[in-house]
Amino acid sequence: VQLQAFGGGLVRAGDSLRLSCAASGGTLGVYAMGWFRQAPGKEREFVAGISRSGTNTYYPDSVKGRFTMSRDNAKNTVYLQMNSLKPEDTAVYYCAANRFTVTVIPNGVDYWGKGTLVTVSS
Repeated sequence: VQLQAFGGGLVRAGDSLRLSCAASGGTLGVYAMGWFRQAPGKEREFVAGISRSGTNTYYPDSVKGRFTMSRDNAKNTVYLQMNSLKPEDTAVYYCAANRFTVTVIPNGVDYWGKGTLVTVSS
């Protein structure tokens, strides 16, 4: 499966942004999906995950209550709604697919998409 993330950009602190990740070459509904991010000089980190059906979502404390992940399997697309953005959210955001379950560990991801840059100014 090939993944492509969209929707990044430059926003101000407190603004909202919605990222999308579209899949091709496969049916998204068979994958658990996740979003990761990587800031300059830092390791890639998990920011959101969603089960194959969309029933369960997972977030680290750093984004819980501000970020919401969803999916539309009919459109082969997942989304990341980011509210109340902070400068520390600045990073390249990547979507990820796993064949069975959500993983919070970058090394455990089966498929990576190309990232999209989110820049939050103070």
